[in-house]
Amino acid sequence: MTAKSFQPVKIGVIGLGRFGRLHSLTLARLAEAELVGVVARRQESLAAISKELPDVPGWTNLTQAIEESGAEAWVVACTTHSHVSVARELLERGKAVLLEKPIADSLEEAESLAPLVKPDSSNLMLGHILLFNSEFQELREVARERGPISYIDCVRHRPASIVENFPGENPLHAAMVHDLYSTQVLLDCAEPDHFSAQFHRTDTGDIDLAVAQLQWNGGPVASIAASYLTPAGMPPRGFDRTEVFGVGWSARIEPNPRPISVWDNEASWPLALEVRANPPSGMMAEELRCFCRVVRHREAVPTGATYSDAMQVQRWMEKLTAFV
Repeated sequence: MTAKSFQPVKIGVIGLGRFGRLHSLTLARLAEAELVGVVARRQESLAAISKELPDVPGWTNLTQAIEESGAEAWVVACTTHSHVSVARELLERGKAVLLEKPIADSLEEAESLAPLVKPDSSNLMLGHILLFNSEFQELREVARERGPISYIDCVRHRPASIVENFPGENPLHAAMVHDLYSTQVLLDCAEPDHFSAQFHRTDTGDIDLAVAQLQWNGGPVASIAASYLTPAGMPPRGFDRTEVFGVGWSARIEPNPRPISVWDNEASWPLALEVRANPPSGMMAEELRCFCRVVRHREAVPTGATYSDAMQVQRWMEKLTAFV
Protein backbone atom coordinates (compact mmCIF):
# COMPACT_ATOMS: atom_id res chain seq x y z
CA MET A 1 0.00 0.00 0.00
CA THR A 2 1.44 3.38 -0.99
CA ALA A 3 1.59 6.42 1.29
CA LYS A 4 -1.35 8.00 -0.57
CA SER A 5 -3.68 4.99 -0.47
CA PHE A 6 -5.58 5.63 2.73
CA GLN A 7 -9.10 6.67 3.57
CA PRO A 8 -9.46 10.46 3.34
CA VAL A 9 -9.31 12.12 6.75
CA LYS A 10 -12.55 13.80 7.83
CA ILE A 11 -11.39 17.29 8.84
CA GLY A 12 -13.03 20.44 10.15
CA VAL A 13 -11.65 23.98 10.27
CA ILE A 14 -12.09 26.39 13.19
CA GLY A 15 -11.68 30.06 12.35
CA LEU A 16 -12.44 31.66 8.98
CA GLY A 17 -9.99 34.54 8.84
CA ARG A 18 -7.47 34.75 6.01
CA PHE A 19 -5.65 31.52 6.89
CA GLY A 20 -8.75 29.65 8.01
CA ARG A 21 -10.39 30.37 4.67
CA LEU A 22 -7.29 29.17 2.80
CA HIS A 23 -7.17 25.99 4.90
CA SER A 24 -10.83 25.35 4.07
CA LEU A 25 -10.47 25.94 0.32
CA THR A 26 -7.34 23.78 0.18
CA LEU A 27 -8.77 20.89 2.20
CA ALA A 28 -11.90 20.85 0.04
CA ARG A 29 -9.73 19.96 -2.96
CA LEU A 30 -7.21 17.53 -1.41
CA ALA A 31 -7.56 13.83 -2.22
CA GLU A 32 -6.20 13.01 1.24
CA ALA A 33 -8.95 14.91 3.09
CA GLU A 34 -12.69 15.38 3.29
CA LEU A 35 -13.73 18.78 4.61
CA VAL A 36 -16.78 18.01 6.77
CA GLY A 37 -17.34 21.30 8.55
CA VAL A 38 -16.24 24.82 9.40
CA VAL A 39 -16.67 26.80 12.61
CA ALA A 40 -16.71 30.59 13.01
CA ARG A 41 -17.74 33.08 15.67
CA ARG A 42 -20.02 35.02 13.33
CA GLN A 43 -22.80 33.79 11.08
CA GLU A 44 -21.60 36.31 8.48
CA SER A 45 -18.31 34.41 8.14
CA LEU A 46 -20.16 31.15 7.55
CA ALA A 47 -22.37 32.82 4.94
CA ALA A 48 -19.28 34.13 3.12
CA ILE A 49 -17.50 30.75 2.97
CA SER A 50 -20.72 29.00 1.91
CA LYS A 51 -20.58 30.95 -1.36
CA GLU A 52 -17.28 29.21 -2.13
CA LEU A 53 -18.02 25.88 -0.43
CA PRO A 54 -21.81 25.48 -0.60
CA ASP A 55 -21.78 21.78 0.35
CA VAL A 56 -19.75 22.21 3.56
CA PRO A 57 -21.84 22.68 6.74
CA GLY A 58 -20.95 25.40 9.23
CA TRP A 59 -21.47 26.05 12.93
CA THR A 60 -20.98 28.91 15.35
CA ASN A 61 -20.96 26.48 18.31
CA LEU A 62 -17.80 24.36 18.58
CA THR A 63 -19.25 21.68 20.85
CA GLN A 64 -22.15 21.18 18.49
CA ALA A 65 -19.78 21.02 15.51
CA ILE A 66 -17.66 18.33 17.17
CA GLU A 67 -20.74 16.24 17.90
CA GLU A 68 -22.46 16.64 14.53
CA SER A 69 -19.74 16.99 11.89
CA GLY A 70 -18.13 13.56 12.16
CA ALA A 71 -14.68 15.16 11.95
CA GLU A 72 -11.84 13.05 13.30
CA ALA A 73 -9.29 15.87 12.99
CA TRP A 74 -9.42 19.66 13.15
CA VAL A 75 -7.40 22.63 11.91
CA VAL A 76 -7.43 25.38 14.54
CA ALA A 77 -6.97 28.76 12.81
CA CYS A 78 -8.85 31.04 15.21
CA THR A 79 -7.29 33.92 17.15
CA THR A 80 -4.24 33.07 19.29
CA HIS A 81 -5.98 33.86 22.58
CA SER A 82 -8.49 31.06 21.79
CA HIS A 83 -5.90 28.47 20.72
CA VAL A 84 -5.49 26.69 24.03
CA SER A 85 -9.16 26.52 25.02
CA VAL A 86 -10.18 25.26 21.59
CA ALA A 87 -7.31 22.77 21.33
CA ARG A 88 -8.06 21.49 24.84
CA GLU A 89 -11.69 20.74 23.99
CA LEU A 90 -10.67 18.89 20.84
CA LEU A 91 -7.88 16.88 22.49
CA GLU A 92 -10.17 15.93 25.36
CA ARG A 93 -12.60 14.56 22.77
CA GLY A 94 -9.82 12.42 21.24
CA LYS A 95 -9.45 14.50 18.06
CA ALA A 96 -6.21 15.12 16.19
CA VAL A 97 -5.34 18.82 15.96
CA LEU A 98 -3.32 20.98 13.59
CA LEU A 99 -2.84 24.18 15.60
CA GLU A 100 -1.70 27.39 13.97
CA LYS A 101 1.18 29.11 15.72
CA PRO A 102 2.01 30.61 18.06
CA ILE A 103 0.63 27.91 20.32
CA ALA A 104 -0.60 30.41 22.93
CA ASP A 105 -0.33 33.94 24.27
CA SER A 106 1.79 32.75 27.20
CA LEU A 107 4.06 29.91 28.24
CA GLU A 108 1.80 29.03 31.16
CA GLU A 109 -1.19 28.61 28.83
CA ALA A 110 0.79 26.47 26.42
CA GLU A 111 2.06 24.24 29.23
CA SER A 112 -1.52 23.46 30.30
CA LEU A 113 -1.95 21.28 27.21
CA ALA A 114 0.91 18.93 28.16
CA PRO A 115 -1.25 16.26 29.89
CA LEU A 116 -3.36 15.89 26.73
CA VAL A 117 -0.54 15.58 24.18
CA LYS A 118 0.79 12.13 23.25
CA PRO A 119 4.55 11.56 23.76
CA ASP A 120 5.17 11.61 20.00
CA SER A 121 2.85 14.62 19.53
CA SER A 122 0.86 12.61 16.98
CA ASN A 123 -2.41 14.15 18.20
CA LEU A 124 -1.10 17.73 18.13
CA MET A 125 0.84 19.13 15.17
CA LEU A 126 1.81 22.80 14.99
CA GLY A 127 1.06 24.72 11.83
CA HIS A 128 4.62 25.65 10.89
CA ILE A 129 3.81 26.28 7.23
CA LEU A 130 7.35 27.40 6.32
CA LEU A 131 8.60 23.86 6.95
CA PHE A 132 6.86 23.00 3.69
CA ASN A 133 8.05 25.98 1.67
CA SER A 134 10.12 24.68 -1.26
CA GLU A 135 12.91 27.26 -0.86
CA PHE A 136 13.21 26.58 2.86
CA GLN A 137 13.33 22.82 2.27
CA GLU A 138 16.16 23.32 -0.20
CA LEU A 139 17.94 25.64 2.25
CA ARG A 140 17.77 22.92 4.94
CA GLU A 141 19.28 20.43 2.53
CA VAL A 142 22.08 22.83 1.56
CA ALA A 143 22.89 23.46 5.23
CA ARG A 144 22.92 19.72 5.98
CA GLU A 145 25.29 19.00 3.12
CA ARG A 146 27.71 21.89 3.60
CA GLY A 147 28.35 21.74 7.29
CA PRO A 148 27.96 23.77 10.48
CA ILE A 149 26.11 27.08 10.40
CA SER A 150 27.90 30.16 11.69
CA TYR A 151 25.27 32.87 11.21
CA ILE A 152 21.58 33.17 10.36
CA ASP A 153 20.06 36.51 9.34
CA CYS A 154 16.27 36.73 8.91
CA VAL A 155 14.12 39.71 8.00
CA ARG A 156 10.31 39.67 7.79
CA HIS A 157 8.80 43.06 7.03
CA ARG A 158 5.06 43.64 6.83
CA PRO A 159 2.93 46.69 5.88
CA ALA A 160 2.97 49.73 8.16
CA SER A 161 -0.84 49.74 7.98
CA ILE A 162 -0.94 46.79 10.41
CA VAL A 163 -0.09 49.16 13.27
CA GLU A 164 -3.32 51.08 12.64
CA ASN A 165 -5.49 48.11 11.68
CA PHE A 166 -4.35 45.84 14.53
CA PRO A 167 -3.23 48.12 17.38
CA GLY A 168 -1.12 46.47 20.05
CA GLU A 169 -0.02 43.55 17.86
CA ASN A 170 3.69 42.97 18.50
CA PRO A 171 5.63 41.86 15.37
CA LEU A 172 7.65 39.56 17.65
CA HIS A 173 4.55 37.42 18.20
CA ALA A 174 2.81 37.81 14.85
CA ALA A 175 5.75 37.78 12.41
CA MET A 176 9.09 36.90 14.04
CA VAL A 177 7.68 33.63 15.36
CA HIS A 178 7.97 32.19 11.82
CA ASP A 179 11.72 32.83 11.74
CA LEU A 180 12.23 31.55 15.29
CA TYR A 181 10.73 28.23 14.19
CA SER A 182 12.85 28.22 11.02
CA THR A 183 16.01 28.95 13.01
CA GLN A 184 15.09 26.19 15.47
CA VAL A 185 14.84 23.67 12.62
CA LEU A 186 18.04 24.81 10.87
CA LEU A 187 19.96 24.32 14.14
CA ASP A 188 18.34 20.96 15.03
CA CYS A 189 16.44 22.31 18.05
CA ALA A 190 19.62 23.26 19.94
CA GLU A 191 18.96 25.59 22.88
CA PRO A 192 20.52 29.09 22.74
CA ASP A 193 22.40 30.33 25.79
CA HIS A 194 22.08 34.04 25.00
CA PHE A 195 19.03 36.17 24.14
CA SER A 196 18.69 39.91 23.53
CA ALA A 197 16.13 42.09 21.78
CA GLN A 198 15.40 45.69 20.86
CA PHE A 199 12.10 47.31 19.90
CA HIS A 200 11.07 50.50 18.09
CA ARG A 201 7.80 52.26 18.91
CA THR A 202 5.61 54.64 16.95
CA ASP A 203 4.54 58.03 18.25
CA THR A 204 1.45 56.34 19.71
CA GLY A 205 3.58 53.81 21.60
CA ASP A 206 2.85 50.79 19.40
CA ILE A 207 5.76 48.46 18.57
CA ASP A 208 6.44 48.47 14.83
CA LEU A 209 9.88 46.81 14.84
CA ALA A 210 11.38 43.92 16.81
CA VAL A 211 15.02 42.87 16.44
CA ALA A 212 16.34 39.82 18.27
CA GLN A 213 19.74 38.17 18.69
CA LEU A 214 20.30 34.57 19.77
CA GLN A 215 23.61 32.75 20.29
CA TRP A 216 24.35 29.07 20.82
CA ASN A 217 27.14 28.22 23.26
CA GLY A 218 29.76 30.41 21.62
CA GLY A 219 28.82 28.96 18.22
CA PRO A 220 26.09 30.03 15.78
CA VAL A 221 24.55 33.48 16.00
CA ALA A 222 21.10 34.45 14.70
CA SER A 223 19.81 37.96 14.04
CA ILE A 224 16.08 38.22 13.36
CA ALA A 225 14.11 41.35 12.47
CA ALA A 226 10.35 41.64 12.07
CA SER A 227 8.47 44.86 11.42
CA TYR A 228 5.37 46.71 10.33
CA LEU A 229 7.27 49.25 8.27
CA THR A 230 6.76 48.65 4.54
CA PRO A 231 4.95 51.44 2.65
CA ALA A 232 1.85 51.03 0.50
CA GLY A 233 3.85 50.86 -2.73
CA MET A 234 5.59 47.63 -1.73
CA PRO A 235 4.08 44.12 -2.07
CA PRO A 236 0.93 43.62 0.04
CA ARG A 237 2.63 41.07 2.32
CA GLY A 238 5.90 43.00 2.58
CA PHE A 239 8.98 40.86 1.99
CA ASP A 240 10.96 38.05 3.64
CA ARG A 241 14.61 37.12 3.34
CA THR A 242 16.74 34.49 5.08
CA GLU A 243 20.51 34.28 4.74
CA VAL A 244 22.64 31.50 6.19
CA PHE A 245 26.46 31.50 6.43
CA GLY A 246 28.85 28.65 7.17
CA VAL A 247 32.59 28.18 6.73
CA GLY A 248 33.25 28.71 3.03
CA TRP A 249 29.58 28.89 2.00
CA SER A 250 26.42 30.97 2.23
CA ALA A 251 22.85 30.74 0.96
CA ARG A 252 19.90 33.08 0.61
CA ILE A 253 16.19 32.59 0.07
CA GLU A 254 13.60 35.29 -0.65
CA PRO A 255 10.28 33.40 -0.54
CA ASN A 256 8.00 36.43 -0.27
CA PRO A 257 6.84 37.81 -2.62
CA ARG A 258 6.91 34.99 -5.17
CA PRO A 259 8.70 35.83 -8.43
CA ILE A 260 5.70 37.08 -10.39
CA SER A 261 4.93 40.78 -10.79
CA VAL A 262 2.07 42.34 -12.75
CA TRP A 263 1.86 45.91 -14.01
CA ASP A 264 -1.00 47.97 -15.39
CA ASN A 265 -1.67 51.40 -13.91
CA GLU A 266 0.24 50.15 -10.85
CA ALA A 267 2.37 47.20 -9.79
CA SER A 268 0.90 44.15 -8.08
CA TRP A 269 2.17 40.83 -6.72
CA PRO A 270 -0.63 38.27 -7.10
CA LEU A 271 1.18 35.40 -5.38
CA ALA A 272 2.81 36.83 -2.27
CA LEU A 273 3.18 33.41 -0.63
CA GLU A 274 3.64 29.88 -1.98
CA VAL A 275 -0.03 29.07 -1.34
CA ARG A 276 -2.56 28.08 -4.00
CA ALA A 277 -5.89 26.50 -3.17
CA ASN A 278 -7.22 25.72 -6.64
CA PRO A 279 -5.67 23.40 -7.53
CA PRO A 280 -4.01 22.85 -4.13
CA SER A 281 -0.27 23.34 -4.32
CA GLY A 282 2.51 24.97 -2.36
CA MET A 283 3.36 24.99 1.32
CA MET A 284 -0.15 24.95 2.79
CA ALA A 285 -1.25 22.01 0.65
CA GLU A 286 1.90 20.08 1.61
CA GLU A 287 1.41 20.89 5.31
CA LEU A 288 -2.17 19.60 5.18
CA ARG A 289 -1.14 16.47 3.28
CA CYS A 290 1.48 15.84 5.96
CA PHE A 291 -1.14 16.30 8.68
CA CYS A 292 -3.39 13.73 7.00
CA ARG A 293 -0.50 11.23 6.92
CA VAL A 294 0.18 11.92 10.60
CA VAL A 295 -3.49 11.28 11.46
CA ARG A 296 -3.34 8.00 9.53
CA HIS A 297 -0.07 7.06 11.28
CA ARG A 298 1.83 7.02 7.98
CA GLU A 299 4.31 9.65 9.11
CA ALA A 300 5.68 11.21 12.30
CA VAL A 301 5.13 14.88 13.07
CA PRO A 302 8.13 16.65 11.47
CA THR A 303 10.81 18.44 13.46
CA GLY A 304 9.65 21.98 14.15
CA ALA A 305 5.98 20.99 14.37
CA THR A 306 5.80 18.89 17.56
CA TYR A 307 4.41 20.12 20.86
CA SER A 308 7.89 20.06 22.43
CA ASP A 309 9.22 22.16 19.53
CA ALA A 310 6.40 24.64 20.06
CA MET A 311 7.16 24.84 23.76
CA GLN A 312 10.82 25.55 23.05
CA VAL A 313 9.93 28.45 20.73
CA GLN A 314 7.34 29.69 23.25
CA ARG A 315 10.09 29.86 25.88
CA TRP A 316 12.30 31.79 23.45
CA MET A 317 9.48 34.27 22.84
CA GLU A 318 8.97 34.75 26.58
CA LYS A 319 12.67 35.55 27.01
CA LEU A 320 12.65 38.01 24.11
CA THR A 321 9.41 39.66 25.23
CA ALA A 322 11.07 40.39 28.58
CA PHE A 323 13.18 43.03 26.77
CA VAL A 324 10.10 45.09 25.79
